[in-house]
Amino acid sequence: MAPQENTKTSPPLRRDALRNRDLLVAAARELFAEQGLNVPLDEIAKRAGVGNATLYRRFPVRGDLVEAVFHEDLAAVMAFGERARLMQDAWGALTAYLEVVCALLARDRGVSDLMTTRIEGVPTLDAIHAHNHATLSGLMRRAAADGELRTDVVTEDLLFALGALGASLPATETVRPGSWHRHLALLLDGFRATAQRPLPERPLTAEETRDVHRELGGEPPQL
Repeated sequence: MAPQENTKTSPPLRRDALRNRDLLVAAARELFAEQGLNVPLDEIAKRAGVGNATLYRRFPVRGDLVEAVFHEDLAAVMAFGERARLMQDAWGALTAYLEVVCALLARDRGVSDLMTTRIEGVPTLDAIHAHNHATLSGLMRRAAADGELRTDVVTEDLLFALGALGASLPATETVRPGSWHRHLALLLDGFRATAQRPLPERPLTAEETRDVHRELGGEPPQL
């Protein structure tokens, strides 16, 4: 599934307008990575060295700026998801795909926030949520059929666990880079068929899992 592209056409930007846009995107990328998506937009304009009016003219709503900053990263994750779906070893593909996702979450707090915060007007984010669910579901079904994945888990179980792990990744990467590989391995071992024993409680529904992720991310950032 290809990322959603903005089909609206607009006239080419003047050289100075294009420069300002690039400065704003670069500043937003830095600040989102450092502080998360709730960073004040005024601070982004200040770091970019442009006025607030320029920011709001180029990006009328926060979602427009988030889309500009993260489109390529999210599109790259979806592209790897497509390749993972074609791998014959479903468990290996699931592991490789989650390593790519976790590596991105670990290096950029903004992406970590992005995965748990509901933001309107970010078409690539909407696309990756659907694509990620489909990728995980397909690989889990195949891994279970291969006898590698326990048969009493659902996609929401994995999404819940990944949401909790993902929230801590930027901090652990700051303290000791790469240490998240250990925690991902421990998480995945719990989903192995060899670890299977009766689980208490029912799994969360898809709606409940979304609610949990919203709680993890807090209130959506405001313009």
